[in-house]
Amino acid sequence: MNPADVGQAALDAPAASLSLITLFLNAHIVVKCVMLGLGFASIWSWAIIVDKVLLYGRVKRQIDRFEKVFWSGQSLEDLYRSLSSRPASAMAALFVAAMREWKRSFEAGARSPIGLQMRIDRVLDVTIARESERLESRLLFLATVGSAGPFIGLFGTVWGIMTSFQAIAASKNTSLAVVAPGIAEALMATALGLIAAIPAVIAYNKLASSAGKITGRLEGFADEFSAILSRQIDERN
Repeated sequence: MNPADVGQAALDAPAASLSLITLFLNAHIVVKCVMLGLGFASIWSWAIIVDKVLLYGRVKRQIDRFEKVFWSGQSLEDLYRSLSSRPASAMAALFVAAMREWKRSFEAGARSPIGLQMRIDRVLDVTIARESERLESRLLFLATVGSAGPFIGLFGTVWGIMTSFQAIAASKNTSLAVVAPGIAEALMATALGLIAAIPAVIAYNKLASSAGKITGRLEGFADEFSAILSRQIDERN
C-alpha cells in the first residue's frame, strides 16, 4: 500500500478501523505475510503439542502394561510368541528385537557367548535409538518456533513502524490518526510472534523432558533384560 494512501486512509477511517481484522486487512503485504506465517506456525505447534501429549500418554500406559506382564513370571518364550508378530509398545519392541537375535543366534549354532551378548546389546541400542527418534520427531519445530517466533514478529514490528513513518511523511500530518494504524499493525505482529513462541517453548521443554523419561525407562529395561539374557547364555554354555 502506498504511504500516501495509508496516511489518507488513517485520516478518514473511523475508530472501529483499529479492530484486529481491519488492521490485518489494511496491513502492508510484508506484515500480512509475517502474521500469516506466525499464525500457521502457532496452529501447527498446537497440533504437534496435542499429538505428542496423546502419544506420550499412550506409550506410558503401554509400557506399564508390558512391565506388569513381563515381571509377572510368564515364560519369555510364551511372551515372545504372543508379541513377535506385532509388538504393542516401545518396550515390547525392545523385548522382541533382543529375543529374536537371541533365538536366531542359538538356532544358527552360535558358539561365542561374548559375541552373542554384544549383538544383543547392539540390537537393544538400535531399537532404543529408533524409538527415541519416533518420540522426539517434530519437537525441533517447536524449538524453532520458540526461538525464531519473537524475531519474526519483531521484523513485522519494524516494517510496520517504517510504514507508519512513511505515512507521516507522505501526509505531512503527525496526528495520532496517521500514526496509530501503523503502530497497531507493528504491535499486532509482535503479539502474534509471542503467541506462537511462548506455548512452543513451554511445550518443547515439557515434551522433551517426557521423551527423556520414557527413553530412560527403555534404557533401564534394556539393561535389565540384557542381564537376564546374559544369565540364560551362561546356563546354555
